[in-house]
Amino acid sequence: MKLAPAQLNKHLQGALAPVYVVSGDDPLLCQEAADAIRNAARQQGFDERQVFSADANFDWGTLLQAGASLSLFAQRRLLELRLPSGKPGDKGAAALMEYCANPAEDTLLLISLPKLDSSAQKTKWGKALIEGAHCQFIQIWPVDVHQLPQWINQRLQQAGLSAQRDAVDLIAARVEGNLLAAAQEIEKLKLLAEGSQITVETVQAAVADSARFDVFGLVDAILNGEAAHALRMLEGLRGEGVEPPVILWALARELRQLAGLAQQFSQGVPLDKAFSQARPPIWDKRRPLVSKALQRLSAQRWAQLLQDAQRIDAQIKGQAEGSPWIGLARLSLLMAGQRLALPPE
Repeated sequence: MKLAPAQLNKHLQGALAPVYVVSGDDPLLCQEAADAIRNAARQQGFDERQVFSADANFDWGTLLQAGASLSLFAQRRLLELRLPSGKPGDKGAAALMEYCANPAEDTLLLISLPKLDSSAQKTKWGKALIEGAHCQFIQIWPVDVHQLPQWINQRLQQAGLSAQRDAVDLIAARVEGNLLAAAQEIEKLKLLAEGSQITVETVQAAVADSARFDVFGLVDAILNGEAAHALRMLEGLRGEGVEPPVILWALARELRQLAGLAQQFSQGVPLDKAFSQARPPIWDKRRPLVSKALQRLSAQRWAQLLQDAQRIDAQIKGQAEGSPWIGLARLSLLMAGQRLALPPE
């Protein structure tokens, strides 16, 4: 049976089901759901724990044997089955259906696997996990960009903190959907905050020493047209061991937004309106930087630079000739409004 994530904690206060299935692709949310089930199991006397990782060579008979065997150390046991591929194969499918139809007594089975696609949900083993009378199926959905600020606000409140809107938007921009990174930033903010109020300055201080912030500093220098400073920062990031994909991710993210904003503006949409509809959000103090960049190049040129970023991605993956570092330097200069010629890639 399906169990909504929002109802999980209330459900775990009662009698536990024989089988729980946590399915989803967000590491943090899946981990927290599994942790809640583990904690509830521990509180209800499931003191022994065995973990199985079902890789390609996994012997599925081991799971059935574990369920059938008697515990040597505790009256109740927690079995964990991790299925990273989300595909059990024929033997695994048969074992899962057999176990779910007749789960072991005094045993709780926790299954963790990625999001099941539509074809997997229609299989017999998929239906056994989702619809089985002894199973509770928890589907973990990702937090989309529109929900992210609200999610961050809720996490801050749970941590005993409150934040200005600009501060929340800045955190959202820094993590861009990575909930695990957002949770880590909030933990740092708990240590740095003076009182319970989080400001933009507090957020900036919390991430000032991380390479991720340095990458965003590079982006801000580019948007401000500081070409020479941007190149120095790029070389500094390279010297610190920051990999090209991290830098390209930040530049491409900015390019996608700039190209979209420029296209809207060229079609007569007022810039303020385009800003207010932008995703991820553009916080107020950053809008002058973005406006300055938009004045330098046309919508067509921003779209062309986005194609340049795609070529650098191919270089990083070894699918195109040329140095990605030269490509990143050239892209940074062009985004900053410079026409300086660089050696051909």
